[in-house]
Amino acid sequence: MMQKFSLGDSPFPKPSQPKGSHFDGIDIYGLKIDTKISSRFVNVAITSCVVNHANVSKEAFFEVDFPKAAFVTNFTVTIDGVVYQGVIKEKKAAQQQYQKAVSRGQTAGLVKISGRNTDKFTVSVNAAAGSKITFDLAYEELLKRKFGKYEVVLKVNPKQLVQQFEIKANIYVPQGINFLEAEGSFITNDLLPVVKKSFSGKIGRVSFKPTFDQQRTCPDCPTTRLNGDFIITYDANRESPGDIKIVDGYFVHFFAPQNISRLPKNIVFIIDVSISMSGRKLQQVIKYSVESFFNLIQFFYHRSRYSIIIYPELLSVKLRTNLNGGLMAGIEMLNEAHKEGYLPERSASIIIMLTDGRPTKGERDTNVILSNVKNAIQGRYPLYNLGFGNDLDYGSLEKLAAENNGLARRIYEDSDSALQLQGFYDEVANPLLTEIELKYPENAVSDVTQNNFKHYYDGSEIVVAGRLANKDINNFTAEVKAHGAEEDLLFSEQSEIEEIAKYMADEKFIYGDYIELIWSYLTIKELLEKRDAAEGDEKANLTKQIVELSVKYLFVTPLTSVVVTEPEDNEELLSFASPQEGRSPTTLPPSPLLSLPPSPRNPPQHPTIPQPLLPSCQACHPPCPHCPCHAEPPLCCTMPRHPHHAAPPAPCDITPSRRTTTCHTTLKFTFYTEGLAGVCVCVSF
Repeated sequence: MMQKFSLGDSPFPKPSQPKGSHFDGIDIYGLKIDTKISSRFVNVAITSCVVNHANVSKEAFFEVDFPKAAFVTNFTVTIDGVVYQGVIKEKKAAQQQYQKAVSRGQTAGLVKISGRNTDKFTVSVNAAAGSKITFDLAYEELLKRKFGKYEVVLKVNPKQLVQQFEIKANIYVPQGINFLEAEGSFITNDLLPVVKKSFSGKIGRVSFKPTFDQQRTCPDCPTTRLNGDFIITYDANRESPGDIKIVDGYFVHFFAPQNISRLPKNIVFIIDVSISMSGRKLQQVIKYSVESFFNLIQFFYHRSRYSIIIYPELLSVKLRTNLNGGLMAGIEMLNEAHKEGYLPERSASIIIMLTDGRPTKGERDTNVILSNVKNAIQGRYPLYNLGFGNDLDYGSLEKLAAENNGLARRIYEDSDSALQLQGFYDEVANPLLTEIELKYPENAVSDVTQNNFKHYYDGSEIVVAGRLANKDINNFTAEVKAHGAEEDLLFSEQSEIEEIAKYMADEKFIYGDYIELIWSYLTIKELLEKRDAAEGDEKANLTKQIVELSVKYLFVTPLTSVVVTEPEDNEELLSFASPQEGRSPTTLPPSPLLSLPPSPRNPPQHPTIPQPLLPSCQACHPPCPHCPCHAEPPLCCTMPRHPHHAAPPAPCDITPSRRTTTCHTTLKFTFYTEGLAGVCVCVSF
């Protein structure tokens, strides 16, 4: 079901045509990237306003690269003042909608993997001559701490000069901000003064607003230099190993101890040396490993087992990939080494596998391999899988790692492949703790996210969230038990329930109920991992939970979709029915997935979406101070706010001539996630 509103003009200035600004007649006259960070939870809202200066229709493209770990939370298109608002639905329904659209011959776009750490959202709209179109996309992500900092990477590539370009970030960290930096891969010395950053206490701000001429690659060039990454990095003050925040029945616990002795580490590299790894791939592995001192296991047609050091430069290419044999040999090596006392009792053992393909010899059933590896490791060591290239079963590598306390990572076949490997190794090179368990008051919490971790690495952070079973408690104590390099350690953190007045004092800097959003984000991520390993009724139950949470919290996940369609005639009447006729102007058809309690998200104030107007109302009840009824039929702001756009009413710049303009454009499109591949879009005019 589409939500359709008639809106006022864009807040961006009226588009003009500076020399060299347009791209095949399509001019991006406004592009704003508005970032809000609450503690570690980030919301990015991207608004792009375009105008077709040509005398004929042109195709207007909207492309956004966003992090793979992020969830899209909103997408809207505004065409000549009419907004087409997406609604998040269960994926099967969206699939049916998509197939129906395709069968009618509508064109399709695709959100696809586009880079090392990003997915690409792409949609095109046929813009009539002289028409204005505004695209709004929002996504959210929980930032992971690496190397002692949090990093927000914003992809910038407008492909043309933009009259009004701005990147803005507001950062709120309850513990206080320790440092804040902002830089861009495209920032030259003359643009450095344009990057503004400041922080004090809990609040930080970043802005980058180059003028039209400052964007040029040279004084008279029609091309833009804005092409690359704009990176914001920061960290929180840490007076104690942990920090607990509790608001409105939800808690989040951040744990990142410092100044702890490092544990000895035992790393086994399991390297695919089948023929598909010949050439550059294997050379990059050798280049990476030659300066290190590791145990290596080769796997190919027959597994080779070595209990002594193998020098990487002696690795040779074999025929086929015996993935199961190589993994079992590596696990057996560690098991025997621990059993015989060859390794320090207080040490961290890690298995890292590098492969570029699928098993072609030995055991080839991935389910059997998953079972064999899990039974052999028995939770003793984390398994990290590094996949080279595109011709591999990356989903199975992810599943294999997730079931064994590890993760999977793609390594791209570029000139810096060795640096990619080194970067990953650096993340796990300094284990400080093993067997970490975070405990909370018995019977006081529920729905707690993962609270047992195999390793804690220097510069990282453990995050646990949950609900309070009893909202009337006044204080909250958490205990963390872990094995250190010299002894077992116990950390204790106590927190008083946040006073509402104190919380509200900082509300203008906070993105929604971010603590509850952190809990929902972590819960959905963990349920998706469990679902990958589940079967039958268990998988169906997990699917139901994920869909319900995704719809409630407005997350586009692999199981949900955002649907945007032009309603049929009867639906359009429903959307525009006046309150006097007994229907809310935004009534949706009954749906068990849409009947959940409202989301706690307090969305960003999209600059192009002021309070919706209801053109069919006959009187303003109550009168809207921002949209006076000064013409017939009167306009008013009585329509309830859509959960995606709960911003206060913006002043409406509506004139009688503007109100008589009607957009007759027909818009039908759907986008939905396709597994881990992204989102599909179908557009027709």
